[in-house]
Order: sequence, then C-alpha cells, then structure tokens
Amino acid sequence: MDQMSAANKSDETIVCYAPNMITTNGVWQGDNPLDYSLPLFILQLSMVVVTTRILVFILKPFRQPRVISEIVGGIILGPSILGRNTAFANAVFPLRSVMVLETMANVGLLYFLFLVGVEMDMSVIRRTGKKALALAVAGMVLPFLIGAGFSILLHNKAHQMSLGTFILFLGVALSVTAFPVLARILAELKLINTELGRIALSSALVNDMCAWILLAFAIALGENESTSLSSLWVILSGVAFVIFCIFIVRPAISWMIRRTPEGETFSEFYICLILTGVMIAGFITDAIGTHSVFGAFVFGLVIPNGPLGLTLIEKLEDFVSGLLLPLFFAISGLKTDIGAIQGTFTWGILVLVIILACAGKIVGTLFVATIYQMPAREGVTLGLLMNTKGLVEMIVLNVGKDQKVLDDESFAIMVVVAVIMTAIITPIVTTIYKPARRFLPYKRRTIQRSKPDSELRLLVCIHTPRNVPTIINLLEASHPTKKSPICVYVLHLVELTGRASAMLIVHNTRKSGRPALNRTQAQSDHIINAFENYEQHAGCVSVQPLTAISPYSTMHEDICNLAEDKRVALIIIPFHKHQTVDGGMEATNPAFRMVNQNLLANSPCSVGILVDRGLNGSTRLAANQVSHHIAMLYFGGPDDREALAYAWRMSEHPGISLTVMRFIPGEDAIGPVAQPSSDLNNPERLTVETDNDKEKQLDEEFINDFRIKNVNDESIVYTEKVANNGEETVAAIRSMDTAHDLFIVGRGQGMTSPLTAGLTDWSECPELGAIGDLLASSDFAATVSVLVVQQYVGIGPLNEGIGTPDSPGQAEDQFGNVSLTPKGQPMYNAPH
Repeated sequence: MDQMSAANKSDETIVCYAPNMITTNGVWQGDNPLDYSLPLFILQLSMVVVTTRILVFILKPFRQPRVISEIVGGIILGPSILGRNTAFANAVFPLRSVMVLETMANVGLLYFLFLVGVEMDMSVIRRTGKKALALAVAGMVLPFLIGAGFSILLHNKAHQMSLGTFILFLGVALSVTAFPVLARILAELKLINTELGRIALSSALVNDMCAWILLAFAIALGENESTSLSSLWVILSGVAFVIFCIFIVRPAISWMIRRTPEGETFSEFYICLILTGVMIAGFITDAIGTHSVFGAFVFGLVIPNGPLGLTLIEKLEDFVSGLLLPLFFAISGLKTDIGAIQGTFTWGILVLVIILACAGKIVGTLFVATIYQMPAREGVTLGLLMNTKGLVEMIVLNVGKDQKVLDDESFAIMVVVAVIMTAIITPIVTTIYKPARRFLPYKRRTIQRSKPDSELRLLVCIHTPRNVPTIINLLEASHPTKKSPICVYVLHLVELTGRASAMLIVHNTRKSGRPALNRTQAQSDHIINAFENYEQHAGCVSVQPLTAISPYSTMHEDICNLAEDKRVALIIIPFHKHQTVDGGMEATNPAFRMVNQNLLANSPCSVGILVDRGLNGSTRLAANQVSHHIAMLYFGGPDDREALAYAWRMSEHPGISLTVMRFIPGEDAIGPVAQPSSDLNNPERLTVETDNDKEKQLDEEFINDFRIKNVNDESIVYTEKVANNGEETVAAIRSMDTAHDLFIVGRGQGMTSPLTAGLTDWSECPELGAIGDLLASSDFAATVSVLVVQQYVGIGPLNEGIGTPDSPGQAEDQFGNVSLTPKGQPMYNAPH
C-alpha cells in the first residue's frame, strides 16, 4: 500500500478486488469500515452532499448558482486542498473506490440527462426567432475558434491524440452555454421577463442543443487514436439510433400514454419500462462508441410532453439532482489538481483563455445585437449571460480526460475557467445592466382615495386553485359597473425551485392550449381559465393573468413592483392558513406567511389579507344572484377607514346588505397608559396626542359622511356599541347574528385603543391585527370569511420603517439587511 499515493497519480495501476470486500463484519471484529466498498461509498456520498450544501449556504448571499458550489466542493475534497493530506486521500478517496464512485456518478448523470431530455421541448426550439438563433450561433462560433487557437498552444506533441480531436474538445468546452444555470441566474436577477431574459433563454436552449450534437461528435472522434473509417461508423450508427428512437420508441410510448385514461396515474409497469429503457439506451450508445449519456438524452427527448413527462420528473428529480448529480460534479472536482497547473506561463494561458473566451462570446453576441438594433449595453449583458457554464462543459471535460484527450493540466485549467466564468457573471451583470424603472407616482393608492366613477384596479395574488372561488365571489361583490369598472391583475405566485422551473419559465411564454408540462403549469392553466370564464360572464371586469416566479424570500418585491407598475389601489392576498373539512384552520405553507408579512411592510398601496372560509359556498354565482351579508367592525384609524371604504363600495351592489358596527370606548375605558409627569414636555408624546386627535377627527368626518349619504338605504344598517375593554368587545362581536358571510375589518396598525386592550397578548397572527386575528382563529364562528385591510399611509410618523415608494432601490430582506437590487421589470409572464 506504500505506493498508494503514487498510484493515485498514475493511471495504469492494476487494482485487485476481493469479492467479499463489499460490506464489513463490523468494527468489533476489528475491521476498518473504510476498507470495504459500501461503507466507503456511503461516507463519500454523504461527505460530498454535506460539503456542497454547506457551500450552497455560504455562497447564497453572493447569488452564485448551485453548480459552482458543487464543483468547488469537489475541488476542496480533491487533491487540490484536503487531498494534499495523503492520509486523508488514502482513507477517504483511495484509488480502489474511484470505480464505484464514477459508476454511481455516471448513473446519476444518465438519469439526469434523461430528465433534461424529457423537459426539453423541441417545439420551443422550433419557435425561437431568427434573433435568438443568430445570437446562439454567433455566441458559439467565435469562442470555438478561440478554443481552437488555444488548443494549438496547449497541444504538446507528447499527446497521442490527433490535433483535430483536441481542437473539437476545447472548442466545445469553451463555446457551450448551460441552460439550467442561466435560467437560475436570470431569475435571481429578476430579468426573466424582460425582453433580454427571453432572448437569452431561447438562444441558450438552441446553444444547448448544438452543444449536445457537437459533444456526440467529439466523443465519436475521441474514442479511437486513428481517425479512420471507425469514426464514420460511430457517427452513422449514432444517427441510426436516433432514427430508431424517433420512429419506434416514440410511437410505443405514445401508445402507452393512449392506453392510460386521462387524469389516471401511469401504471408502475410503464414507468418501470421507461426507466429501464434509459439504461438500455445508455448501453446501446456506449456500445456504439458514443457516450452512454447521449443515449439517455435522446431517449428523454422522444418522450412526448405532458402528464407522462411530469410523472417521470416528479419521481426522479429530487433523488437524481439532489444526491447523484452532485457526485458527478464532485468527481470532476476530485480529478482537478490545481497543483498540476505549473509555471507562470500556464497560469498566464489560463487568464488569457478566460478573458478571450468571455470576449469571444461578448463580441459575437454584440455583433448580432447591433445588426438587430439592440442597445450595446444589452448586447454586452447578453454576451456575459451566455458565458454561464455548467453540466455540458463538465461532461465534455470528463470524457476528454477519460479519453486521454486532456492531461491533468489542461483539465485543471478548463475546470477553473468554467468556475470563474460562471462565478463572475452575476456580479458583473448586476453592475452593468440596470433597466430603467419608470417612475409614475400615482395618487390613488387606496380605495378611499379612488374616485367613485373611475376604474378600480385590484391585484389578486393566488397560491393554489383552492383560493379562486372565494376571490371571484369577492370581486363580484366589489360591484363593477359601467361607471366604475374593475381591472383585476391575477398573479399566480410560484416558488422558484431547481431545474424544473427553468423549463417552466420558458414555457410560460408558450401559447396556451398546449399540454401543461408540470403541475405548477397545470395549476396556472386552471386559475387562468377560471378567471377568463369569470371575465366572460361578468360585465365591466377585465382580467389580466400573470405569473411571478421567484424564491419566497423576494416574492413580495415582485408583487410590489407589479402593483406599482400597474398603479393598483388594493392588493388581495390569501391568508397562510386554510380551512380544513372539520372547520379548523391549518397552515398551508409557512413561507406564505413570510410573503404576507413582507408585503404588509413594503406595499406601495393598500393590502387586504383574505381568510378564506368560502363565500356563499364555492359555486360561481351569476351577477344577478349575488346575495351577501357583510359585517364591518369599525374601531377607528386609517385601516378601518379603508375597510369601510371598501365595504361601502360593496354595499352599492343591489344584492348586498351591509352592517357597520362602530365601537365607542365607554366612560370606564382605560385609555392608553399615561406617561409619568416628568415626560410631559416630551415632544414625542405630544405628537402622539395630536396624531390621535387628528385620527379621531378624520374618523368622525368619514363616518358622518358615510351616514349622511346612506340615510335612506335599507340595505345598510349602522349601529354603535359602547365597550369598556377587550372582553366586552369580544362579547359584542360574538353576539352579532350569524347571518353574515364576510367580515371586513381594519388591521389597526399603530392604533392603541382601549377597546382591543388585552386582545393582542395572545394573538397567533399579529399580521392580522387584534380583531382580524380573533375572527380568523379556529374557535370563532368558523363559517365566515374575513378580509383584513391595511391602508397605505405613505410617509408618516407611524411607519418610518416602511419603505416609501420613492426609494425602491433598497429592498430590505427579512434580516433587515439592505440589498441594492437591480429593479428590472419584475417577473410576470403574461400568457399570449
């Protein structure tokens, strides 16, 4: 075993295997578990996953894509850093274990590429415009030539490899663009929905396809030392395999799909057949002489889009991309010995390659961009974005190293180039490209300030289709008329997750009517159809469906930007709990709560949180049958005025009766705790006093106005209740008749009232305010939906912490760190 460390370097070592060396007899028998292949493999896998996860966590603030942490994790575990310690290298990554590791990594890769193929939709590629095509080609040709130029520099006569193959390998490695990584980066930068993002994605897709074809060629030529007839045979049989897949495999799979009735799950047998098919396809292409990965990819491509693809993705995605794929990247890192890059000359070449390859892409894309009259800045940004590297490049490099096309040195150089090129993109693009935000300050940010005879604009956020019926009934109750129509923007909130969302984003620009690619998209379709039907049946309502795809932590930015762009008066967002069958409330997803809290803090207009417990059953009612009894509890303050303004608008609807109950503090009510006399000259206290008086005055004016205008209206009942403390208030609310189907209350932000004293001490969800929380709690009469309204107050002493709409450059994340975000047009995808 002494020559182990030396053996780690040389490739021609003969390793003897004992067949019983798979599992140990246990530590107590005196066995070292690391001498056996299974425990060793498990340890290696867990080390790789843990390292990559830690790195993902560390690099998150720097907005780096996951690929980088995976490769860097491999480099850290490999000979460059930890592996310098020979004891560690021989214990954890000995040469004998490499076979098992690589085999598993390649299985992971096989299935991952199968998934890539399943998700890749050829029709999207067929529909990409000339512009994207030209950009993709230009972005490939120049770097390819640069790679070719360099390969002549790097290519020593010592290689037994023909120059042509070397050129092909380096060229492909430099010219590819990683589509999934690019999609993540665009989404992080919130550029997906700009024209720029769309073009970048389409050209990356085309580029990805070309890269696969080139890769197949490179492998075919790389397999044999002499470029002779055998290469031709490899290529011909590869083409034959593709034709076989298209004309025999695809119809067979279509037949399976036809055999399965609509909406049923696919039988285990079919799924099993397909998963085995991946292996067989891999075996065939490997036997032909291309790489097994190529077979899996083609096999994935011929699977028709639709429910089958969706099932496969759901079954495989997490396991493959979470566990097995990091293994592949880690292996690339393990093979990378940065120490092999020796001499200033080689490092010089390294820097040069990075600069020139970047420049090549940028110049190529800029050239095309100028032809299409795009601004130069956008051209440069596009060029930078096309430099993202990822999976394809790693596969090319690994195959090259296995085929002895690349020696350790060139391999290390290329891996470092890939990491650096992908890592610098986000920071550079953030600094170069800041799309101008159009500032249109608008007055009507609340319902109270909206003119009664002008259009009312609402933004409705939806997580799942279950929120739809109640929201449609609520919109119907909002009384759209010819004089004051309602314009609704329906925003479907989708979390940005791994690979699948990359395709989702591309698909969002698709024509509707195509089969949905995955569950999120199917949901989007249902939601859009529901609202489109509503728009056709109801008069005076226009609906615009949009989708926001972003991580939950920044989702509120998308919502706020959209509200600002569309000049909305009220955002309605569902509460994070929904009603269960037995009437209790359970949380749907804790992340929704964070979105709601962030939205309340940063919103550019009024916000309503809807606690959805059904509104008149969940049937869609025609406009003339609407009959609701709405209760509005009025305590005072801006939020309550806004709530009353909305209720007032609803009450104009002929089928709606409104009860307004105003609570007035009685004689015995204990006011806000008086401060000790020493503080009397404290100006802060005085402002609070005057503010309270001002609020009281505004309340009185608004209530009087409301009463005078609705004196003769039978459908409106106004009552006043005197209460002295929180308990009496609760009793009064509980005693109200149960005929109501909707409570509208203010959130009561910043108001201290003796009426709600003691209610806030044990509120579950402070974001609903004291009364809202009481009405939403499970023990309250559970059949009533609640709408909790917060009025947009703009700049005032009560909310200095709230970002005013004039400073959108700074967005605070939930830890209060101000991050300067590029404010692009946020991510909405309007279906065409």
